[in-house]
Amino acid sequence: MIIEAAGALSLLAWLYLLVGRGGFWRMPGSAGGLRRRCRSGASASQLPTVAAVIPARNEAPVVGRAVESLAAQQYAGRFHVVLVDDVSEDGTADAARSAAPPEMLTVLRGAPLPAGWTGKLWAVSQGITGAGRFSPDYLLLTDADIVHSPGALEKLVAQAEQGGYDVVSWMVALHCESPAERALIPAFVFFFLLLYPPAWIRNPLLRTAGAAGGCLLIRWRTLERIGGIARIRGELIDDCALARAVKNAGGRVWLEVSIESSSVREYRNFQEIGAMISRTAFTQLRYSPLLLLATLAGLALTFFAPPVAAIYGNGAGLAAWALMAVMYAPALRLYRRSLLWAPLLPLVAAFYAAATIHSAWAWARGAGGMWKGRAQAATR
Repeated sequence: MIIEAAGALSLLAWLYLLVGRGGFWRMPGSAGGLRRRCRSGASASQLPTVAAVIPARNEAPVVGRAVESLAAQQYAGRFHVVLVDDVSEDGTADAARSAAPPEMLTVLRGAPLPAGWTGKLWAVSQGITGAGRFSPDYLLLTDADIVHSPGALEKLVAQAEQGGYDVVSWMVALHCESPAERALIPAFVFFFLLLYPPAWIRNPLLRTAGAAGGCLLIRWRTLERIGGIARIRGELIDDCALARAVKNAGGRVWLEVSIESSSVREYRNFQEIGAMISRTAFTQLRYSPLLLLATLAGLALTFFAPPVAAIYGNGAGLAAWALMAVMYAPALRLYRRSLLWAPLLPLVAAFYAAATIHSAWAWARGAGGMWKGRAQAATR
């Protein structure tokens, strides 16, 4: 009786996810991204001015490629890059300077971290202040590990201008080469879009708001209207918090998956990916033990019950497992992984569940949000 009930409920859950969650699983945009271009024939003076802001702390292995990709943007308007070196000890600033001409790049030395700020957002705040002297119409908030395609900025600006969006963000392709990355990264994108369906984010009638901080274009006047980056200074999941603040203020937000730009940050083993998930998982649950228990129960019903019920010969459980695999397939295709991985999604979900439990445990002992040697979510 329990098996039959679990199988039936899990099938209902997957049918809802199939038709009632904004089609998140289709991976929209993965086949080539935007095709719009900025005002064909417009002169540089007619195009918006953009300033990119990069917070960087001990990023020497990757920051040069990121800055070089920004310097190579095929954008006819005014564009400048501001990098904030957040007390790095590995030559991050020198690596950045060697990757772009000095007239295009400003490198700022980060000031000591004040109370109430996360390290990344304090660096971003200083970068935005530095970018202000260029009077930008847009800010491109990006990370030190993101390599942008040559036409990325032009397409992002075109989407914002022609679509009337205040925030335009790409979920860029993540590094997916090591065995751990191949096993876990496609699911990371799948789970992220499940939480933040792009169709719901674009819908002004729905409260859902999300963005990907590695590639986020925001209007300068919109950021000013919501109170600047200080509005979210203590947020650990800063990209989604920023998108939420913009949407709550009546702004329009757009998020899409893109393989045109990519992260070059490598996760060499399961431990490193687990640490990446653990850093923000309990924050996502608002530090609530009750939400943690509810989440684990939901994972058990949605991901673990189908294969268990199927093993016991339950048809509904088998159908739920098959539907799960079919919906996971687009994420695997996006990362050029074998579809044979699709039935193994319950095992991957178990890893993410364990990382979420670890996140709660780390928070409880005052080491929440650990990143670059800083515990950034040690208190509520």
